[in-house]
This record gives sequence, structure tokens and C-alpha cells, in this order.
Amino acid sequence: MLQVADVSFGYGTADRPALVIDRVSATITRGALAGVLGPNGSGKTTLLRLMSGTRVPTHGSVLLDGQPLRQLSRRELARRLAVVPQETHLAFDYTVMEMVLMGRHPHLGLFEVEGPSDLAVAREALASTGTETLEARDFNTLSGGEKQRVIIAAALAQASDVLLLDEPTASLDLGYQLEIATLLRHLNQERGVTMVVSTHDLNLAAALCRELILLRDGRVLAAGPVAQVLTPENIRRLYDVEADVHVHDGTGHLTVVPLRRVER
Repeated sequence: MLQVADVSFGYGTADRPALVIDRVSATITRGALAGVLGPNGSGKTTLLRLMSGTRVPTHGSVLLDGQPLRQLSRRELARRLAVVPQETHLAFDYTVMEMVLMGRHPHLGLFEVEGPSDLAVAREALASTGTETLEARDFNTLSGGEKQRVIIAAALAQASDVLLLDEPTASLDLGYQLEIATLLRHLNQERGVTMVVSTHDLNLAAALCRELILLRDGRVLAAGPVAQVLTPENIRRLYDVEADVHVHDGTGHLTVVPLRRVER
């Protein structure tokens, strides 16, 4: 279980921080597939960074199975929690296999190199993401969708309990968006991977996630099951947009159609 307990975080001086996250609390249960929604500047990426331990709250705490993240070493934390960033830029050329093997580093000792068991884990992760045929390819030659699947494979190779994904379908075309959503759903349902997904795409969140956290101005506007949270009133409060929300006949998922901008 990943718990965010009354967390605040801000940039600036310690005595007068400009708050980006303001007294946020949330609980991600084991096996959950939770989405974080909000407009630009609402604090979504910062919340994921706090959950990953790469940022330290100025108030409150983040706990993994009841233990504060600050009490865990970087290596121990990396064994239990993996992050998929919105974009990945490399300073050097790496093959797909080299990228995925980077996920094994938290499990290696000092000066230890990857062995057969690590290669087996990496190949299993590639197979799980449908990228096993890309093993020898240079990462930088891949398409956007292929790159994102390889980064998810590297996160799986960490053998972590929790996967945090920041805008996993950003800048991808519709076909790749569907591929990534299908992959994430499969990994959650078949492998039991706990996931937190930050996204701007309300329809992706409605189709993929079971719970939502709505953030505006660094505060939780609403949280809970998708059907209870993704309402026209909450969308208006979140984005200043009137929207039609209905169940799609073909998919059975909620569908959001924006209608018009409204004054706050």
C-alpha cells in the first residue's frame, strides 16, 4: 500500500515555500489502478515525484506498506517502486536490451554485472510488453510507442511492487495510445502490478483506471471510484469546462465530451 498522508510540498525558501502540493492525502491499495487528473500546473507530476521519493515533502509523509519513504535507501526503494517518465532522453546510444537491463541495477551488488538470471528477467519483461523482437535495436531508432513500451519493460525488470507513470500516452498517436492502455490494463490484471497514472486524457482515465484523484491548485478536489468522481460537476470544477459524461454503448466505459468553456 502506498499512502500519501497530509503532504505539502513547495519550491522557494523553507520558511516561505510556494506550495505546489497543499495538504494532499491519498491511499493507493495493492493491485490498484489509479489515475491522477488535473489541469496544467495542478501538481500531478510533483505528486508522482513525492510518491516515488525523488522529492521530500515539506509537511506530512509518504509511506510504502506503512514505512516512510525517507527511511528507505535509494536501492531498497528502487526495488519496490519504479517510475515511467513522460519522456526519456539519452546522452548515449543504448540497445533495447541495455535499457531494460538498467532496471536490474538495484538488485546488483557493488561492481556486480548482470548475469543469466538478470537477462531472463529482462527478456520476460520485454515479452510482457511485446517488445522482445526489438532486443538488439538501438533505443533511439524506435517509434514513440515502442520507446514507451521499452521503458515500461525496464520498469518491470526492476521487479517493483508499484509502477508510477507520468503521462504515458503523451505525444502518441491514437493507435499507440490504445496499445499502451491495453498493455497497462494487462499488466495490472494479469501480473497484479499496482499503478498510478498521471494523465490529461479523461477518456483514457475513464477506460483504464478504477479510481481517480482530481487535483486542482495542488489540492484534492475529489477522489474515489471512477463512476463517482468523473461527473459533469467535478469536470466543471476541475477544468472550468462543461462536459457531457455518459456510458459508451460499445465499451461500457464512461465517455467525456467537452462542450464549452465556462467562467470560474
